[in-house]
Amino acid sequence: MQMKPYRIGTRGSPLALAQASETRARLMVAHELPEEAFEIVVLSTKGDRITDRPLSEIGGKGLFTEELEEQLSDGRLDLAVHSTKDMPTALPEGLGLVAFLEREDVRDAFIGRTAKRLTDLPQNAVVGSSSLRRQALIRRLRPDISVITFRGQVETRLRKLEEGEVDATLLAHAGLKRLGNTEVITELLDPESFPPAPGQGAICIEARIDDVRVGDLLAPINHAETQITLACERAFLAALDGSCRTPIAGLARLTGDRISFSGMILTPDGAVWHQVKAEGLASDAAALGRAAGDEARQKAGPGFFESWG
Repeated sequence: MQMKPYRIGTRGSPLALAQASETRARLMVAHELPEEAFEIVVLSTKGDRITDRPLSEIGGKGLFTEELEEQLSDGRLDLAVHSTKDMPTALPEGLGLVAFLEREDVRDAFIGRTAKRLTDLPQNAVVGSSSLRRQALIRRLRPDISVITFRGQVETRLRKLEEGEVDATLLAHAGLKRLGNTEVITELLDPESFPPAPGQGAICIEARIDDVRVGDLLAPINHAETQITLACERAFLAALDGSCRTPIAGLARLTGDRISFSGMILTPDGAVWHQVKAEGLASDAAALGRAAGDEARQKAGPGFFESWG
């Protein structure tokens, strides 16, 4: 009897489609299945439809997942492919991030029109970014720069840059690599001075946690090292109640059975920031991330978080 194809949910942007296609290709190889065994289902999310306001004003990260999660929960989808950095730390009951593909480069890419490097931008230059983390980090490094909200798909942002709306913009290097569009990059930013978002560069796959069939399907393509480091980063984010309303950076690295983590929280104006570092056993990744988040809270004090309101 012909089995129904596995239904893979995704947003409709070129980057989201590239990520869903990569997931399908890996599953085809892992299970020696034809392309017809998988159907990519494209859904429009609220975050895709509303592009004239900052995410922080309209609800945060869940805007990119709600429609996909509804269809996962009721069985219309078998799995959904996401950018991990877009995922809320709290997921709907019954759903979980059950697999991660091997992480790509975590760095932010600077794309300059009037200068090739962030530090070389002229005084009072204008930079476009939709990320509060990137906005705060830019202001931390260059308080003179004017940062404006710059939403839309990668192609839209690059067009706005080319048309002269801003002097520069920043995008994830991983996304540009997946789109085959790295030639636009003028500088790759050092993650020590310009730390990435938790989960940046990683594709995650969400599914029903009690669906054994789908769990078995995804197990061979799960990258254990990525899963461990992201458990740490997402625990840090959860301890800080991180969302698109909050400038938070975090990066975990695995060496053997040891994990090291560096995290940063900033005020939106970039004027105040606190950095934490931690190291421990990989088996304690989530606990280490939570402890780092708690330490950041203690360092900052209650007044710091009023700027996150």
